[in-house]
Amino acid sequence: MERALSEDDPKFASTLRGTRFARATRARIVLAAIVFAGGVALLLTGAITGGSHSSPTPGILIGVVGFVLMLASATIGLSAWKTRQAVAEGGQRPAPAEGDHPGLSLIQGGRKQRRPRAPRSGGSRGTFLQRLEQRWQRRRDQNGF
Repeated sequence: MERALSEDDPKFASTLRGTRFARATRARIVLAAIVFAGGVALLLTGAITGGSHSSPTPGILIGVVGFVLMLASATIGLSAWKTRQAVAEGGQRPAPAEGDHPGLSLIQGGRKQRRPRAPRSGGSRGTFLQRLEQRWQRRRDQNGF
């Protein structure tokens, strides 16, 4: 329904989306900051009370819960902040692609594809320094230096 409205009257849809979305994003950022502060307090409480030798488990659990709260609130807050910045720069909220979950995105990455190695000639490869010099020379030749 939102997409249809955007296609029919983009200016009106942007006006409606702008205030509601900005208010919701601001509230999400503030709530994430408050929960983060609470997580810090729990983490410190767990660290302080975790020193008892008779039962260290409750202090450790409090610290772990505090850390998890900090991590979750930081993730949510930074996601909202990033979305807010994208809206400020682009003027409109980025539309999620098909199958995307709101607030989650795919980061393209991984290992670079290796180039196939040239076959080695003969049995003599030379010393380590000679091989390094050959590589350096090849790179200089390829880059035109």
